[in-house]
Amino acid sequence: MFRRGKLIALAAAALALVWLVGGWYAPGPLGKDAELIVPGGSSLAAVADRLAEKGAVTSAQTFRLRARIFGGGAPIKAGSFLLPGGASQSTLLDILQGGKVIRRFVTVPEGMPSIMVMERLAAQGDLTGTISAPEEGSVLPDTYEISIGEPRGAVILQMQAAMQRTLKELWAKRSPRTVAKTPEEALVLASIVEKETGKPSERAMVAGLYSNRLRKGMMLQADPTIIYPITKGKPLGRRIRQSEIAAVNDYNTYSMVGLPKGPITNPGRASIEAVLNPAETDALYMVADGTGGHAFAGTLDEHNRNVAKWFAIRRARGEI
Repeated sequence: MFRRGKLIALAAAALALVWLVGGWYAPGPLGKDAELIVPGGSSLAAVADRLAEKGAVTSAQTFRLRARIFGGGAPIKAGSFLLPGGASQSTLLDILQGGKVIRRFVTVPEGMPSIMVMERLAAQGDLTGTISAPEEGSVLPDTYEISIGEPRGAVILQMQAAMQRTLKELWAKRSPRTVAKTPEEALVLASIVEKETGKPSERAMVAGLYSNRLRKGMMLQADPTIIYPITKGKPLGRRIRQSEIAAVNDYNTYSMVGLPKGPITNPGRASIEAVLNPAETDALYMVADGTGGHAFAGTLDEHNRNVAKWFAIRRARGEI
């Protein structure tokens, strides 16, 4: 009788072992790849419940049991994980303990104004909290890694800290040729350079031109400074009106000598470098050359000839 009971116990133990091991390595019920977000500090029980909600395991309780037996005690990582369809419980725990976290990024392109930075972050559903537009020019255009549930305000602070570091670094290496008396002035002029040319090779030349105009007490007459008070840096979508050229405000450099009261966009590192290390040039004027760049001139007569060429190009295109 005793022997028979022992055999039954051994058989039951064997079945339990088969159930434990087989269920640990057997394909799971998840029908297709799915993403699982694990907040920081999540317990095994909480993660097991999330796996059950996702359909990755049939029972949170049995997953917890097997994980405690076979899991080795390694902590579960926080982050966002890709769970393969049909993943076994063993595979799931391996992913959660040491797998590759899905990384998320947000990019602020060079020349993106602050109102559009705010809109871009607001559209990032992975972030939390509300924000207002950051101060113009305070954000460094770059690509930033973000985390699920991270406050939008924290992302803005990260971008602003990057701008302060970059500005401090570049200011320390500035050329004696720069007209900027302070890092803040450099930022304002860099924002104009950023909006005036889309060609990286022209930045230092444009910076040199505006530096010359400032030294001579000439108006900068930069078209983007007309647009900024109207759209806060967004595209105007039409030609500038004469009344807008004549408008008197804190930004329009057609109605003032010197720099605007603040940046008109968030300039990139290259535009800041250009202002702090401008090209040596006698250029005072520029006009589009029909190739996406500009024709530069040191005299008004030369500039007028360049303007005539540009209007001829526009007539040939049927634009005027």
